[in-house]
Amino acid sequence: MRKQPIIALTLGDPAGIGPEITIDTMLSKEINEICKPFVIGSIAILERAAKVRGVSPKFNRIEDPAEARYEFGVIDVLETDEYDTDSIQWGEVQALAGQMAYDWIIKSIELGMAKKIDAVSTAPIHKGAIKLIGVQEPGHTEIYQNKTHSPYGLTMFNCHKLRVFFVSRHMSVIDACKYATKERVLEDVKNIDRELRNIGIENPLIAVAALNPHGGDNGLFGREEIDELIPAVEAAKALGINVTGPVPADSVFHIGKSGKYDAILSLYHDQGHIACKTYDFEKSVTITFGLPFMRGSVDHGTAFDIAGKNLANGISMIESTKVLAEYTSKYVNKQA
Repeated sequence: MRKQPIIALTLGDPAGIGPEITIDTMLSKEINEICKPFVIGSIAILERAAKVRGVSPKFNRIEDPAEARYEFGVIDVLETDEYDTDSIQWGEVQALAGQMAYDWIIKSIELGMAKKIDAVSTAPIHKGAIKLIGVQEPGHTEIYQNKTHSPYGLTMFNCHKLRVFFVSRHMSVIDACKYATKERVLEDVKNIDRELRNIGIENPLIAVAALNPHGGDNGLFGREEIDELIPAVEAAKALGINVTGPVPADSVFHIGKSGKYDAILSLYHDQGHIACKTYDFEKSVTITFGLPFMRGSVDHGTAFDIAGKNLANGISMIESTKVLAEYTSKYVNKQA
């Protein structure tokens, strides 16, 4: 009998749509059939979200994942502290909301490092709210990487058959173009090869996207391909990695959605984000590799403008948790 991975769902910013989409995910029969989910968050916040959603699940307060019932219709909740939840206003940037969201992330890291969970699925946080409490990291990925002392946090977009990784994410386009050096591209290709093999993909084919129109057209439209990208690809091939490119960015994602490539390395944030989100916005989810445990997330924000109005769509968080369960189940059952 296959074992189900234990997945913690962090509630995200309690003033955003995180509580609503977490309710949707925890009440998804499909999710409960493929993993053992529980929430790191606040029962009071979840009760408010459930009222917005028009549902009445049972809540089971736990102090450890081992105490969870993992029963469909019952939401197991691990609370980190007592908060003035009545002061949390929908759709507003608040220091308390930032503190709660950060505390829930830290608790998921503690559980992950203690091997009490197999993965964590994160609802969106608000960067402004966590800044109010002095958090220096710009987002989830950096927090998880720093607090787990991981050598890297490798971000992957999962969208149907597309697996898209990124050389850079949160920096200006000008800086990102300069950042895509031979050394960085080669290091990313090596890490992608390692991580894909870890989830059971043998000899993965990795496509490196080009930076310039038509791949630079032999230097006519820029030399980045000649000076940085081609040398990186050749160096990776010399290491025995199955890599191709640079492939012009106006076609690499179209080719990739057929499943020809096991992964695509995008050179900057929007190059890969635009392709995936245009293909299927709701099914584009983020997976972070390189941590002691796997982390997944929706790829949308807190949506303060619709928070608390029963307008949020939970498909992305359900998909994020589903993809995590599929990947982590391989680890769990391999060790069983």
